[in-house]
Amino acid sequence: MAEKLYYTIGEVSRMFDVNPSLIRFWEKEFTMINPQKNRKGNRVFTAKDIDNFRVIYNLVKEKGFTIQGAREHLSHHKSEAERNVEVIKSLSEIKGFLIEISNELS
Repeated sequence: MAEKLYYTIGEVSRMFDVNPSLIRFWEKEFTMINPQKNRKGNRVFTAKDIDNFRVIYNLVKEKGFTIQGAREHLSHHKSEAERNVEVIKSLSEIKGFLIEISNELS
């Protein structure tokens, strides 16, 4: 996906396969998510917001943390959680590349 400056709440919800209401809820629960508002008053998210969502998504949806548990974990181990998400992202990209190669060889 090409890097954009701003993403709509609909785009973010599709990226993570969640409802926009969950995006708005996490925005209230986690101070690290600070979307800007455009002239119409709609939320617009930066790449940094997307990275923060990825960290929260990993903790809450994939690792099973509660909201409070995720907040506490991030307050003590934010850089570790960010590194883990980057590793997962890199491995997913490598997997996709290997699948492409496999399909081309078939």
